[in-house]
Amino acid sequence: MQDICGLIEEDAIPDLNDFESDFEKAEYLQRLLINMSTNDGPADNDHYVELRKYFLKDSKTKQLLPKYVRNCRGLHQFWQFIKHTLPTYAERRQLIWNDFNELLNHLEGQEEVPLIETIDENLRIFNSEHVLNHWNKALGRKENDPEGAITISRTLIESVLKHILDEREISYNSNASLHEIYKLVANELKLSPEQHDITIFKQILGGCSSVVNGLGNLRNIHGDAHGKGKAQHYRPSTRHAELAVNLAGSMALFLIQTHQEN
Repeated sequence: MQDICGLIEEDAIPDLNDFESDFEKAEYLQRLLINMSTNDGPADNDHYVELRKYFLKDSKTKQLLPKYVRNCRGLHQFWQFIKHTLPTYAERRQLIWNDFNELLNHLEGQEEVPLIETIDENLRIFNSEHVLNHWNKALGRKENDPEGAITISRTLIESVLKHILDEREISYNSNASLHEIYKLVANELKLSPEQHDITIFKQILGGCSSVVNGLGNLRNIHGDAHGKGKAQHYRPSTRHAELAVNLAGSMALFLIQTHQEN
């Protein structure tokens, strides 16, 4: 990991391609704002604009960005805001440090989970904003809304499947079940067990089909998409939501990578 503060203190303007993670990019964005508001080093407006657009593309990071970053399209606009808001350099630094805490904590947590980071990266490349939004919602609901996380996990898989079919110009019934949509994609990507002769491949691909069907059934029983009867008292816990989200993310990653390789 690069020493971002060291780069700035030496009046060197880093290349954005040198940053290895979103956490480093967010730290640099924070430093640009501090430099602009305290005259403490270089503040490259082009970098600010590029990083602002980068974090606004993701619904989760957009939500965690400080309001003044969302509102200010350039550093000159931010300067007009900050100079009239707080009079001293110390107050400005403290404001920016505090306002970036949520975003940095979120990104730091993602760095500790390589699978999540890999899924994030592939969903961005997949170039489907609503698919990426479903993934972020699933991650955000795991702890406080297990039923919602289970529902959105199923939605994530369905969206990925439909996106693949759309890109390959394969028609499907808008009312088709998740199982029917998966079968179309599996046949197209040669992921159906019957398309293979080797036993281990047949078993693994059969397991993939079971995961997709299981997510659909789990959502129907324990998600929040349907009303519950009087006798249905059981509620899923965080661990059930964690399982559903991880399975959905892993399957989405496998389907996307197979689609792109083919």
